[in-house]
Formats: sequence, C-alpha cells, structure tokens
Amino acid sequence: MSESRITRRKVFASTAVTAVGVPLLAACGSDESGTDSGGDSAGGDAGDGPLVATSEVPVGGGVILADRNLVATQPTEGTFKVFSAVCTHQGCTLTKVVDGTIDCPCHGSRFSIEDGSVAQGPAEDPLDEVTFKVTDGDIVPS
Repeated sequence: MSESRITRRKVFASTAVTAVGVPLLAACGSDESGTDSGGDSAGGDAGDGPLVATSEVPVGGGVILADRNLVATQPTEGTFKVFSAVCTHQGCTLTKVVDGTIDCPCHGSRFSIEDGSVAQGPAEDPLDEVTFKVTDGDIVPS
C-alpha cells in the first residue's frame, strides 16, 4: 500500500500551479485569437499590459519575466515563444536562459527555448506554453 504525505515541496508546487493556473483559466474567456508569430496557441497569462518588448528578447535566447512567472524566448529571429517559468519536475521557478535552454536551479532540469521540451532531466514533462500575440513591438497576453 502506498502512503501519501503532504510535504513542503508539494505545498509549494501546488501553490505555484495555482498562481499560474488561475490566470490561465481567466485567459480562456478571451475573444482574441491566441496565435503567436509561429502559429502555436495555448493557455496564457491574463495580466494587463505587455509582457516584454520584442527588442528585449535576444535571438537564440530569452528573458525570465519574474513578475508574471513566465519566460519569453526568441529561438530564431522573429519567432517568439512564451512558457510558464515553473519547472515541471518539482515546481521550482526557472531562473535563467543560457545556451538555448531555460534552466532550473533546483535539480538541473533544462528546457528547450524552441518548444519547452525537456533538454535535460530530471524533469520529464515539457513547460506549459502560454498564448500571446505580438502587437506594436510588444509581446502581450491574449
């Protein structure tokens, strides 16, 4: 028989999922199309105002948007992606984008800036992609 315990990690991970999930659910009611310049769409952050100027997202890299718990990337010039900045391994906040990956400081997981897929474990699941659009040189939630 398997015993289930509530640990600080589980509580933290649940809190992080709730903090990201509630805005994602709110975004579901939007009438705007959620397609990025690459044609993908997914749940998004419903915050007001732009997430980041496209000029602030380096080609082949990205930026952590700590105030929104998101990361914006530009894998190739003019193609942008936005992902949750919550590691799918144990809910740690991702802190840097280096050499084509989005990195977790807790256990070393790395995710591709192109599609959020796992580039290095222990994480097994990709990052959640967030719906956005590019308007007037800004990446904005949709």
